[in-house]
Amino acid sequence: MYPFCFGGHDFLAMQDAALFWPARRALLVADLHLEKASWYALRGQMLPPYDSMATLERVNRLINRTDAQELWALGDSFHDAAGVERLAPDVAEGLRTLSRRIDLHWIAGNHDGLSGAALGGEVHEDVLLNGVVLRHHADPSDKRAEISGHFHPVWCVSGRGRHVRRRCFLHDRRKLVMPAFGTLAGGLDARDPIYQAILDKHAQALVPLSDRLLQFPVYPDAVRTSSIASCA
Repeated sequence: MYPFCFGGHDFLAMQDAALFWPARRALLVADLHLEKASWYALRGQMLPPYDSMATLERVNRLINRTDAQELWALGDSFHDAAGVERLAPDVAEGLRTLSRRIDLHWIAGNHDGLSGAALGGEVHEDVLLNGVVLRHHADPSDKRAEISGHFHPVWCVSGRGRHVRRRCFLHDRRKLVMPAFGTLAGGLDARDPIYQAILDKHAQALVPLSDRLLQFPVYPDAVRTSSIASCA
């Protein structure tokens, strides 16, 4: 876990595409896309049907590791609105157990709407916590500090015959875009022009590795600024 400051608060970026907010003991994840494999199966493309359990197990490991008391899922927790109905019984019960174990919050996404309500916890369109807005899709018109998901950012590097893609966090001074947490979730290159409507010229990509946190300017001609520091 690697500390950095955003919106006047200290966060920890985790290699497993999650954020931990120590002051709230809150774990933030985005784009779980549970039941993605079963959605594809309904359309004739067969994938191993274990993605939801694998994602749930990763969430539980992070809760155990951080001793989090809150879990905020920032939208598209299910791959589609009917995904909750396709959950295997053990996964559904695991999510209900999670909602009894921790203060669980679902934020509505464009894929899943408010479907998480069936499994316990609270459901929100968006929420303001300690001056930071949590929502699924970034709102460029909102000038407050904001954490969102939706775009599944990845940092891509090519060289010496290899192409490497790593899930990454993107942020400027007001916006922070989370990587997708889901086991089968894909990714959108952090240099894609679509991010320019959200992030300013100072935007940085944070790539947590097992032994260090890498930081890159999203726009190559921008002046590199360091933000990997405590708010203190």
